[in-house]
Amino acid sequence: MFLQLLLEEAEHEVVNLGPCVPDEMLVREAVDRRPGLIVISSVNGHGHHDGLRAIERLRATPELARTPVVIGGKLGIGGPDPERNYALRAAGFHAVFEGGRDDPDNLLALIDALPSSVSA
Repeated sequence: MFLQLLLEEAEHEVVNLGPCVPDEMLVREAVDRRPGLIVISSVNGHGHHDGLRAIERLRATPELARTPVVIGGKLGIGGPDPERNYALRAAGFHAVFEGGRDDPDNLLALIDALPSSVSA
């Protein structure tokens, strides 16, 4: 909910699909809506595993292969991990945010840096 409010306050349109979105629903909604950015947020400690599975499905879908996708939140149970971040980026995420104090500002900066034809 925090991310939704942050993005809406920055005047970006947000479609929140809710918690624990099945991969098929995420892909279907993204194909139908053609978002400028997909943000995956995790609070459950297994976001790393969920994220790897989701990005594989998103990148395998031709209409979404180039859509910017970021992930953040509680991605594991042991705190931030550079190797996990690398694995997520290598799998196709544009950015990984693991709860750092600057994450909200960095997310907004990333959105601002996207091409003008892309909006969140």
